[in-house]
Amino acid sequence: MTNAEDLYLYRREGTYIPRVAAVHDLCGYGKCSLGVAIPVLSAAGCDVCPVPTSLFSAHTRFPTWYMHDTTDMLSAYLDAWVEEGIELDAIYSGFLGAPEQVGAIQRLYREHPRALRIVDPVMGDGGKKYATYTDELCAEMALLADGADVLTPNLTEASIITGIAYQGQNVDDAYVHEMMDALLAKGAKTVVLKGIVRGDGLIRNYVAGTDTPLTEVSGELLPYMLHGTGDLYASALLSAIMCGKSLLEAVDFACQLVVDAMRVTQDQPDYEVRGVSFEPTLGKVAALLK
Repeated sequence: MTNAEDLYLYRREGTYIPRVAAVHDLCGYGKCSLGVAIPVLSAAGCDVCPVPTSLFSAHTRFPTWYMHDTTDMLSAYLDAWVEEGIELDAIYSGFLGAPEQVGAIQRLYREHPRALRIVDPVMGDGGKKYATYTDELCAEMALLADGADVLTPNLTEASIITGIAYQGQNVDDAYVHEMMDALLAKGAKTVVLKGIVRGDGLIRNYVAGTDTPLTEVSGELLPYMLHGTGDLYASALLSAIMCGKSLLEAVDFACQLVVDAMRVTQDQPDYEVRGVSFEPTLGKVAALLK
């Protein structure tokens, strides 16, 4: 059995710049999704190839927002990639705009069978689905757990994928074990379950895999919530993996980077809705390459 600290999912070689397809939405205002993934992964020396699943004027915590679903363009978009002979080292998926977009991700898997599959199943938080998510879209997204090299759900998303009832953020070890076993039974190779809070000032994340024992990674719990921290976490996690760090090192790095960015954010105007201010932390991402 392999421990998480010994599990390396990507070996960085020489000066090679790995290419990552980032399948996510693009938000005009409010820092999240591709607005986070592109700079964070770029700071880690990755060539980020966006696949925009929808366009938003602002994220959905604002009272007014406009969404444009890009489903109709994705087939031709990916056809052009095939014509150009684009090769991918990783496929990182997040927010989707329609159930049909799961098929676009599965197409990328077929066309790039050696690429790492990083699935952040962005569907909801706090026991509720996001405003644009339907039951059909959630059911389709749950299919992406099968074959995921790393699946990074929060407790709400894990509940949607497994059908295990959401019990809040303060759950015991027995619940964590049950949830992790169920997620791995869905076909994920490794799972990072995020956001367990037990009232002791810590936020806990759990890592487990088909051949990897359950491991806890905790960090400081700050007394406020911010939009975009899940996107930052998944992007930082993948950045560390693509820089050749072990899975446990990547989980720990992502946890700490989110805390650092949240501290910066609270000094910004309208920080509660504007989104996580990760920009001053990009140097720490770049340092992964040293």
